[in-house]
Amino acid sequence: MTDAKPSLERAPLSKERVVRAALALADRGGFESLTMRRLAAELDAGAMSLYHHVPNKEELLDGMIDIVFGEIELPTTDVDWRTAMRRRALSTRAALNRHRWAVGLMEGRMRPGPASLRLHDAVLGCLREAGFSIELTIQAYSVQDAYIYGFALQEKHLPFEDAAGGAAVAQAQFEDYDALEQERQLGELAQSYPYLAEVVLGHVARVGYDFTEAFEYGLDLILDALEQRRAG
Repeated sequence: MTDAKPSLERAPLSKERVVRAALALADRGGFESLTMRRLAAELDAGAMSLYHHVPNKEELLDGMIDIVFGEIELPTTDVDWRTAMRRRALSTRAALNRHRWAVGLMEGRMRPGPASLRLHDAVLGCLREAGFSIELTIQAYSVQDAYIYGFALQEKHLPFEDAAGGAAVAQAQFEDYDALEQERQLGELAQSYPYLAEVVLGHVARVGYDFTEAFEYGLDLILDALEQRRAG
């Protein structure tokens, strides 16, 4: 007589489990590739059973976006406002680089979730407690988010990940040509677009382009300017 093998029970479906599985699928293939059929297969469940937890794809997206918001560091009043805003910006960029499908979708939800509400309230509170007027608080929040989300959108479509990759891409544009043809192409580029050639071939192709360094540089310019407005 042999012992019966224990059955492997699947974890019960819940909204949290469904939304997190959808997040993982979108991270792998983009939001456009996410379908309820693929999500059901990921969860080893029937497609119709998902609708008991998320009635439609919009509500599913609401939950996914709120998870991304939940990964962003909340600014606090325990440190100076500039440090708090800087940490929030770096944390937002990191979250969007983990979930690039979310770029362009973060601020457009009609039903923001609790993590989104907490973050927005914390940012506003940090600025108000630092002495920003209501009008300047709104402008300060807007300009920071425009920069953060715009930068993330640019990064989303880059063909490289770091400074070394940027240098390699710049160099690769001419590597299919022989030496004489490369020289001719470079000469034409320098003559027609001298400043572009100076930056791309004279600088980026040699040392690369560090997007983290560039992001922090621009962020500090914005925060410095906001501090001048706040103090004035």
